[in-house]
Amino acid sequence: MRTIAKWIATLSLALPAAAAHAQTTWTMASGYPENSFFTQNIRQFINEVEKESGGRLKIDLHPNDTLIKHDAIKRAVQTGQIQAGEVRLGVHGNEDPVYALDGLPNIAGNYDEAWMLMQAQQPYLEKILGRHNMRAIAFVAWPGQGLYTKTPLASPEDFKGKRLRIYSQPTLKMGQMLGFQATILPFAEVPQAFATGLIDSLFTSAQTGIDTQAWDNVKYFMYTGTLHNKNMLVVNERALKRLDDDLQKIVLEAGERASKRGFEMSRKASDDTIATLREHGMEVSEAPESILKKFSEVGQAMIEDWRKTANPEQQKVLDTYLEMKQKAGG
Repeated sequence: MRTIAKWIATLSLALPAAAAHAQTTWTMASGYPENSFFTQNIRQFINEVEKESGGRLKIDLHPNDTLIKHDAIKRAVQTGQIQAGEVRLGVHGNEDPVYALDGLPNIAGNYDEAWMLMQAQQPYLEKILGRHNMRAIAFVAWPGQGLYTKTPLASPEDFKGKRLRIYSQPTLKMGQMLGFQATILPFAEVPQAFATGLIDSLFTSAQTGIDTQAWDNVKYFMYTGTLHNKNMLVVNERALKRLDDDLQKIVLEAGERASKRGFEMSRKASDDTIATLREHGMEVSEAPESILKKFSEVGQAMIEDWRKTANPEQQKVLDTYLEMKQKAGG
């Protein structure tokens, strides 16, 4: 009997120690390849979490649509199929106008403006994500955008008849208003769409041009700037709350660092990726005034149209951003 009592006492001391070192594993999905700065930023986020947690939280990342298609990641996080994922805001613009806000042409034409827009959007997005069992822990802006084409562009008249791949409802509308035959396609389907003739042009960043090896299908890249869409890292709220308080803090603080680092990585990637396009034989140019003017006209019209679809709370997000921009001298 004394032996049994001693064994129980020993076990009772060992159990808390074992629990303290128990490992939790999260599954995370992303739509971009390993060489994308988005994925590299996530890898650093994961490394920080795993190191600072002493291995108590492990995050298993599945990039490049290998686990879940990019457009389905948000839903997978919401339902708890996975615990974390990278989501492109504009893809979900049909769910709420604020998701589409950073996809309006010329609304945030540089990184400083993109950061201010993020700050204006964040409280509202946290509110609506919370209703669906999710939390945004990081935001990262895309580099400025441009047009990839098989033939050079001299004026907006050259847009007509071109079959343009875009990536969200706002850019679909933009493409149509510019005069393109625009089609929404996931990132991973771009090479096949070129091969079948479904598209002959792209509107996206230089980074995506590299990720899809655009030089295999087009010759020209015209940088327009236009917008800095954002991706966000989201986690399942229940999964987050199941973590010990110190682990929750580690995840959230690593997310804040991922936002700041991601913006800087995006700035650097903008310069580096344009240089890479040139190295692969693409002809890179800045958009002429006539094309920039057309983008500006379309952007202003889309902002006014956006206001018509937004309720007062959603419009307040835009107004807050415009006030911030004005105070900053923009």
